[in-house]
Amino acid sequence: MQQRFDRSAGILMPVSSLPSPYGIGSFGKSAYDFVDNLVKARQKFWQVLPLGPTSFGDSPYASFSAFAGNPYFIDLDMLVEEGLLERDYVNRFMWNMEEQYVDYGLIYNSRFKVLRAAFKNSSHENLEEYKTFLKENEYWLEGYCLYSACKNKFEGTSWTDWEREIKCRDEQSLQELNEELKDDIEFYQFIQYKFYEQWNQLKDYANEKDIKIIGDIPLYVAMDSADVWQHTELFQLDEELNPTKVAGVPPDVFSETGQRWGNPLYDWKKLEAEDFSWWRKRMEHSARLYDVIRIDHFIGMVKYYAIPAEDEDARNGAWEKGPGLKLIEVINESIGDKKIIAEDLGVQMPEVVKVLQKSGYPGMKVLEFAFDGNRKNDHLPYYWTQNTVAYGGTHDNDTLMGYFTGLQYWELGYVREYMECRNGSIEELVDKIFRTSYASVADLVIFQMQDVLKVGNIGRMNLPSSMGTNWRWRMLQRQFGPEEIEKLRYLCDIYGR
Repeated sequence: MQQRFDRSAGILMPVSSLPSPYGIGSFGKSAYDFVDNLVKARQKFWQVLPLGPTSFGDSPYASFSAFAGNPYFIDLDMLVEEGLLERDYVNRFMWNMEEQYVDYGLIYNSRFKVLRAAFKNSSHENLEEYKTFLKENEYWLEGYCLYSACKNKFEGTSWTDWEREIKCRDEQSLQELNEELKDDIEFYQFIQYKFYEQWNQLKDYANEKDIKIIGDIPLYVAMDSADVWQHTELFQLDEELNPTKVAGVPPDVFSETGQRWGNPLYDWKKLEAEDFSWWRKRMEHSARLYDVIRIDHFIGMVKYYAIPAEDEDARNGAWEKGPGLKLIEVINESIGDKKIIAEDLGVQMPEVVKVLQKSGYPGMKVLEFAFDGNRKNDHLPYYWTQNTVAYGGTHDNDTLMGYFTGLQYWELGYVREYMECRNGSIEELVDKIFRTSYASVADLVIFQMQDVLKVGNIGRMNLPSSMGTNWRWRMLQRQFGPEEIEKLRYLCDIYGR
């Protein structure tokens, strides 16, 4: 059964990329201003990247938890307005070196000090709302906060390197830790309470303005996460709790050795035996967070690539069968009237196509993948169907300006012919890309904010298989201005979005 979207458009804009005085985007004033600008531009959707707390490498797709929120997104000005912080105290810290980029090192060294000050000044434990929050999130919150307190105690090391009794969750050891780390645990509970309080207020505001939020959830979780530590039995681990096989993708034209992501693989038989309860909780939680849920690496639900854990690359991996429609049924039962977008990019397999068709979920098409010269490339707009979500590019791609600027003249030939932009500038070609997408039959069209602003590859969000310069780009104050808003509004009007 199809979950069709109304004909509409949206913008992919990570929360981290919003302007703010504190080095990274947050749920503060700039987020509300962004919603207002989406309304003016006649957009209907705001797509965000995963909102979880990030670990080494800062990727939102490698989070410490599939349920918890990122403390960096808590708006400090709101805490000042609540009387939990003094503005002079907040302003003592250095938050960024360059306004256009997140400096995660600076934030890491400052943000938790400031949040601890807010925690000490708070009397949240007496609020009924706080008690309700603890009760409603009991399934994951207690374990995550203990995990976070332990990471603090063990100086940030992975749970796999903790003392054996703690690593293996010996009941007596956990009781002692809960007592020893009581203050730290309560601090992490406070952080999650403020995160969800501020996010829910922002989401309510967006929904009142008829803007729906598209959230993004990775298929896999990180090895160093509260999820794996709490539920080791649900993953393919050996007796020492080390992974036996890990996730990735096979060699292809882009990489001779494939990609070894390193995430532990689910033990699907055990998950099915317990009626996929962890996945049910995860999807119920996601349905409260978002209006639409994009499942990253949807292919892995049908067939997943399993790499021996001891291998350094992906060449010796093999495809194995996933739960497919069984898990999709569980997802549909868990999310109520919310919708799913299936990220079905990558290796094309008949089994995946069949399951996607039966699910009714819209798949994705990406214009940056379309112009390789193959006239039967299914990313070309004349192959799109209505039940499609079309993107110019994703967070893993060049920006449109960066992509077209990097092509040789002869490579640009087909794009220019297709777009009827034979002699125009790259900026004009990007405009044509927008117009072609908005004019297409695809129910929903989404572009990155960087492409709306015509930012070059200095705005690229992520270069897969690299570290150090990813997830950093930020929009400047007032950069999304009247000219960009009017262009989007005009396209929505002309093409009925």
